[in-house]
Amino acid sequence: MARTEAAYLDDAYLSTLEASVVAHEGERGIVVDRCNFYPAGGGQPGDTGSIEWADGRQVPVVDTRYGEDRSQIVLHLGEGDIPAVGDTIVLHVDWARRYKMMRMHTALHLLTVVCPFPVTGAAVGEDEGRLDFDMPEADTDKDEVTEALARLVADNHKVFTRWITDEELDANPGLVKSANVRPPRGTGRVRVVAIGEDGSIDSQPCGGTHVGETQEIGEIHVAKIEKKGRTNRRFRLRFGPPAP
Repeated sequence: MARTEAAYLDDAYLSTLEASVVAHEGERGIVVDRCNFYPAGGGQPGDTGSIEWADGRQVPVVDTRYGEDRSQIVLHLGEGDIPAVGDTIVLHVDWARRYKMMRMHTALHLLTVVCPFPVTGAAVGEDEGRLDFDMPEADTDKDEVTEALARLVADNHKVFTRWITDEELDANPGLVKSANVRPPRGTGRVRVVAIGEDGSIDSQPCGGTHVGETQEIGEIHVAKIEKKGRTNRRFRLRFGPPAP
């Protein structure tokens, strides 16, 4: 089966896209030839939304996942009709949810700039995101981290993606901030999300969706720093101002 073209990799703002159904997967999954829905991975949940036929019928998309060999993207449908193989449909991403994910994911990348420690876990959410750091016992002040994040957001750094070869990644191991998850290999190239002029603020391998400028993140704060082990610290980010 042909690969699904992952259109979201080149344009995270592509909320609507026409695609063709190329296969069925399980009872209520469909594989499309091109897709603007993000499949769950890297701590970021799969997109939700709906599909639409030319006659206006719509069916909800309740989750998005990779196929077994990760070359296809599978849309898992809620109740309603299932399109036939060969049907042309329009894919509508739940944009409000996706945009929150984009803002939060970019904020988590900035958090790795403010806290330059190995990342041991991550989760992107609509209203809260978290990163786990392998960091020594330290009196980290959440207000100071929040202020540092706010400066990076307000400076409105450009966020963009570029592709590097496996060899370039091998020559720059510092790009990988995760202590226990390696970037996917095998295609000969790796996607890097960069922030700032020529990636001067941050550059790291990532397959997720991000905003185009840091100012789009909006107000965000460190809600809590938790001790999860001898050297494991969990930082929780939430949108809006800190609680009084």
